[in-house]
Amino acid sequence: MRKGHRPSQAPSNRPRFWGRHAVSAALANPERKVRRVWGTRETLAAFGGFPADLPVTYAEVADLGRLVPQDAPHQGIVIEVDPLPDIWLGDLLEQGVGNQRPLLVLDQVTDPHNVGAVLRSAAAFDALGLVTQDRHAPPESGALARSASGALEIVPWVRVVNLARALDEIGEAGFWRIGLTGTAPRLLGDAIAGARVALVLGAEGEGMRQNTEAHCDELAKLPISPRVESLNVSNAAAIALYAVATRG
Repeated sequence: MRKGHRPSQAPSNRPRFWGRHAVSAALANPERKVRRVWGTRETLAAFGGFPADLPVTYAEVADLGRLVPQDAPHQGIVIEVDPLPDIWLGDLLEQGVGNQRPLLVLDQVTDPHNVGAVLRSAAAFDALGLVTQDRHAPPESGALARSASGALEIVPWVRVVNLARALDEIGEAGFWRIGLTGTAPRLLGDAIAGARVALVLGAEGEGMRQNTEAHCDELAKLPISPRVESLNVSNAAAIALYAVATRG
C-alpha cells in the first residue's frame, strides 16, 4: 500500500491541448496518453511521424478553430489527451530526499493561466513539484497547458483532498513551510536560510486561508514597494523560487 496523503480523483473528461510547445511536450511524455491528433498538413509534416495506433486527422485552420476555445492560438495542431496519472504526495516527497529542491503549494489558486505560469517557473527553477487542493484548482486544460509551455508534462503536480493535512505531511518530511503574505513581519530572504523549503502561496487578493497559514512554520513577504499592494501569484512564485535558487 502506498504511503502518504492520497491523491484526489482525476477528472474523467479528456482535455484538448493546442500550440506547438504544449503538444510537443505531451507527445514526448511517456506518462501522457494522447488519444487523437488534428492538424494542418504543413504542421503535421513538421512534427514528423506519429505512432501507428494514434488517429491523425488532417484539418483546415477553420476546422481546428472549432475544436478549441474562441481565438485560441492553436498554431495548426490540436490533440486530445487523458489526464496524467495521479501522483501520491508521499512518492513526491521521497524524490526530494537528499536535495534542496523547493516545493510549491498553492491555496485555492483557480485561474488556469496562473497555475500554468507557476508550473513554468517551477520547471525553470527545478522545483520538486506542485501541490494543490483538488476542488479549488483548475483541471488540466488547453489554456493551462499553453501557459505552462510544456512544464505541465515535466513538473509533478499532486492534487490532494485536504491541504492542511498535506502541509502536515510536508512538514514531517523535513520541509520548512513558508507562507507568503504581504502582512508578514519578515522578508523571505531572511526566512529561507539553508532549509528545505516549501513555499505556500494563496490566491491573488484573498491570499491564503487562515487554516493554511496556521499550518505553515512561518510567514514571510517579498520586498516589494508599498506603492504596490500585491503581485500576481505567478509572479510572486517566480520571485520566491529565484530567491531560493540564489540564496547564499
